[in-house]
Amino acid sequence: MKIRNFPAPVAPVIALICRLALGIIFLYAGLEKIIAPSEFALAIYNYRLLPDGAINLLAVILPWLEVLLACGLIAGSYVRGSSLLSALLFLTFSVALTISLVRGLDISCGCFGGSTGSINWLYLFRDTSLLAMSVFSLFFDRGWNSFLLRKSMTLAENERSEG
Repeated sequence: MKIRNFPAPVAPVIALICRLALGIIFLYAGLEKIIAPSEFALAIYNYRLLPDGAINLLAVILPWLEVLLACGLIAGSYVRGSSLLSALLFLTFSVALTISLVRGLDISCGCFGGSTGSINWLYLFRDTSLLAMSVFSLFFDRGWNSFLLRKSMTLAENERSEG
């Protein structure tokens, strides 16, 4: 199959679905962490990757960053920046999970607050899948305006063909 035969609207639609799914995930994760910051701080501490002074700061800032990122992804504003930041966060999460799994730590993920299940290789698969969705969204999603523009172009083409 040649690439030029690939239906043009498919990639943006898939990217839109990815972006909205990522936005919902970040919104839920951020709100869960905002509700219980001390549990999230303990989850960060258990990874044993950061100096003690950075743990509380990260436990307070990261959930709000996730909520802001979710707003950008869901609203479709600053799509490229939001998708890039999403990809960088999932890359960071994946690296932290990999290091902890290799070290054999039996700790809570902290992904959706402090009381989530123990880390395992499926968590790493999930995070790398979300990383792939972020990268796909980065390259193929252009926000809500691209759909509105495409619809207006289709209407204009239909008017020209009728007239």
